[in-house]
Amino acid sequence: MKSVAVNQDRPALVLLHGWGTHGGVWDDLIARLGNDAHVLAPDLPGHGAVPALAPYTIEHIVDQLASAVPRHCVVAGWSLGGQLALAWARRHPQQVAKLILIATTPRFVSATDWPHGMAADVLDEFAAALARDAPTTLRRFLLLETRGDTQSRAVARRLDAALAARPLPDAAVLAQTLHWLQVTDLRDELHTVGQPTLILHGDRDRITPRAAGDYLAAHLRCGRLKRIAGAAHAPFISNPQTVGQLMADFCND
Repeated sequence: MKSVAVNQDRPALVLLHGWGTHGGVWDDLIARLGNDAHVLAPDLPGHGAVPALAPYTIEHIVDQLASAVPRHCVVAGWSLGGQLALAWARRHPQQVAKLILIATTPRFVSATDWPHGMAADVLDEFAAALARDAPTTLRRFLLLETRGDTQSRAVARRLDAALAARPLPDAAVLAQTLHWLQVTDLRDELHTVGQPTLILHGDRDRITPRAAGDYLAAHLRCGRLKRIAGAAHAPFISNPQTVGQLMADFCND
């Protein structure tokens, strides 16, 4: 687990990466969080250099993370990492002081009562392609995350460089975590999350539309929303200075 610029007088800020990536995607953001921050950026099990675990469930992963970090912390998650952060806050409410949800949605797949997601057949196609050629499919998905961003080419280059810096995720883990995106629906659980929550959402996000951020802000008990202008699904990469300042202010508030 990467740990940088430790100040033990402040709660740790734990950064949970999104689907198919690793803790290195946070490097540009970490550089802008200030020298007195206490930042932990773990590779999730089965990602980067960390082996998978069994059973490979959201609950098991969250419990393992909770046992490995300080007692009081702020948990920030990007996309799928945001859903893990919400699970962490529900399972270990005394440990998690605050939450930061970046490009997060309670439900990735659209439904008759949820128009703010990806079409189910799109994720089904990704799942089938993943079984045939995981590396190519992963890069296709990451490219989709940059679409609409005013700095899409730069974001794509940074994501590609980050992906190349560590081993690709285990194929079985990629399939399992993609399945989580297909089936998870947290809408009925949001009211149980009581921690102060900062919601950061790009206003050009095509994977988790900005209406998903609006929904989180409306249904979390202590949610506040900040939109990142011109950003798509990876606002902490396209706008690290803005996102870093918002996160630092929230953590220090």
